[in-house]
Amino acid sequence: MNAEPKFYIGIDVSKPYFDVSLMTVVDHVKQPVESERFENTTLGIKLFEKWLKAKKVSFNKNSIVVIENTGIYHRLIWSFCSKKQLPIHIGNAAHIKWSFGIARGKNDKIDSIRLCNYAFKEADTLKESPALDSDLLLLKDLITTRTKLLKQVSSLRVSIKELSNVMQKSHHKLIVHSLKSAIDGLVKSIKNVENQIKKIVTENTAFQQNYNLLIGIPGVGPVTATYLIACTANFAGKPSGKQLACYAGVAPFEHSSGISVRGRTRVHRMANKDLKKLLHLCALSVIRYNQEFKTYYNRKKEEGKHSMSILNAVRNKIALRIAAVIKNQTSYKINYNIAA
Repeated sequence: MNAEPKFYIGIDVSKPYFDVSLMTVVDHVKQPVESERFENTTLGIKLFEKWLKAKKVSFNKNSIVVIENTGIYHRLIWSFCSKKQLPIHIGNAAHIKWSFGIARGKNDKIDSIRLCNYAFKEADTLKESPALDSDLLLLKDLITTRTKLLKQVSSLRVSIKELSNVMQKSHHKLIVHSLKSAIDGLVKSIKNVENQIKKIVTENTAFQQNYNLLIGIPGVGPVTATYLIACTANFAGKPSGKQLACYAGVAPFEHSSGISVRGRTRVHRMANKDLKKLLHLCALSVIRYNQEFKTYYNRKKEEGKHSMSILNAVRNKIALRIAAVIKNQTSYKINYNIAA
């Protein structure tokens, strides 16, 4: 009996258009790769669907689409694949790039062909990305908006403070008066965004359930809990504690080779920097206000450990507790032994 044909689709996405390369495998024999370019618009998606149907591509498990995470530009393709139940893998750009090995030359068509070949070679290990969730997407966008607004407010306030040291009081007062309405408007916008974030979490049962579990963990507040839900797709991939710690950049890795390289154990620079920053604030909070973590910090300090090393260990412990609470779907128990 002849095996059903397999379809491997690599898509290189940019703001104005996306390049598609298709490899069809019939009876375990690879056919020549076919490529096409489409506009990254609703009309372009319709033409893309028509092209796939003309190539007799199966919209089921016999096909796989591979794209790199581009932030926002891949959303139309992601939405299309979710609606049509076409399996899609949204991969880390650095991981995919390194898998190519030494690669010479680069353009959009070549990149799509490389993604197509990557889909074929890694088909057995690729995890299908979850379907696009409109609530989750809106939550991410609101969190990003809040971060941008906070940076603008901070920038204006710092500017006012710095000018106070070099300007006449009358001139500085004029500047403060001129910027007051702008700062007040930004603060009001931040509150409105935070209310929208709270509304989304409250109205979504799955979000609300994990949110309530997260804020029960010492040090984890509403901002960190909401960000965790957004950046992990509400823990759709069920990450382990080590995976979450690695993603946040708080998991230490050995750095040695033979007898010549004897580097100290350290965290990797590739991480979700925003999550790492939030976990750092969580760690600062618990070593000050939580007796268990405070005792742990002081004990390690007396042993001669560096402050940042201890803080990173606390961040790691918080990440492990986050994963455990979500996995077990049970509230955090405050009598947990932190002697380790």
